[in-house]
Amino acid sequence: MTQPDPAPVLDLIEAFRRSKTMFTAVTLGMFDRLEEGPADAATLARHLGADCGALERLLDACVGLTLLSKQNGVYANQPAASVYLARRSPRAMTGYIQYSNQVLYHLWGHLEDAVREGSHRWRQAFGFEAAAIFDHIFRTEDDKRMFLMGMHGYGLLSSPAVVASFDLSRFRRLVDLGGATGHLAVAACERYPAMSAAVFDLPAVIQIAREQVAATAVAARVELIAGDFFQDSLPEADLFAVSRILHDWSEEKIRTLLAKIHARLPAGGALLVAEKLLQDDKTGPMWGAMQSLNMLVCTEGRERNLREYDALLRAAGFGTVEGRLTGAPLDAVLAVKN
Repeated sequence: MTQPDPAPVLDLIEAFRRSKTMFTAVTLGMFDRLEEGPADAATLARHLGADCGALERLLDACVGLTLLSKQNGVYANQPAASVYLARRSPRAMTGYIQYSNQVLYHLWGHLEDAVREGSHRWRQAFGFEAAAIFDHIFRTEDDKRMFLMGMHGYGLLSSPAVVASFDLSRFRRLVDLGGATGHLAVAACERYPAMSAAVFDLPAVIQIAREQVAATAVAARVELIAGDFFQDSLPEADLFAVSRILHDWSEEKIRTLLAKIHARLPAGGALLVAEKLLQDDKTGPMWGAMQSLNMLVCTEGRERNLREYDALLRAAGFGTVEGRLTGAPLDAVLAVKN
């Protein structure tokens, strides 16, 4: 009898090692140092305060991961490392990598209990109650910045594709609820010259949003408004957006928020939802299935397929609901109020 190929099992046994290798290299500042110029292991070890032999193993592993090149014992960043793994890059994803290393890695260590109990693992991993999850994510200024800049890196990959997935030119004012650093609002204003936008987020977030929006060419068309979309009145808009928001919350909270958005919109107004859409049977895409497990260990929410979003949006009163796969980390759903 022919034995099945063990490759998928063998790959998964050591998959976490590859992630942790990248996490460690980012944490040590290895890619940052190599952005200053190629270097050998001894030079890097002195600069980073690391054991030379151990660091050389890490460097060689990063070569194998195609993050670095090596020639005559000298290491250099590959393009992906320069753009996404060096902190000074405007497209750096180091914030989310640090968040994954310092927070998610520990939450995922309790996945078995999350599956048994159906709840997130903040208390088990870190010892605090999670009545307000984002209170823990924002518990220090450094933690807040790390998380928000991590979301910013993902947003720069996704938001341009999301705002291009539908023709939004008929809308005049977009309000991005929970808009974080403003990446979606900026992308919308860049694509639609007649559109103005606002970022509506917690006061602790608006400070960082101001820094990021101010550095763009459309800053004059993006307003920054502090507020809590569950507690406060929503600003006026004919287009609202929620990007990586609905997947955080329970069904009850989602229904409350959608009803509030629907009531605030004029007839013909719409809601743009940016989330990764699962396939109808929810077995893929793999990134979405993994993200749904991620939501299990760290939030009240989960990922959904288009049929589930359609049901939620129509129950809130929306008429037309359409979904688009973007090819980016997030897909798009547009729901129009009749």
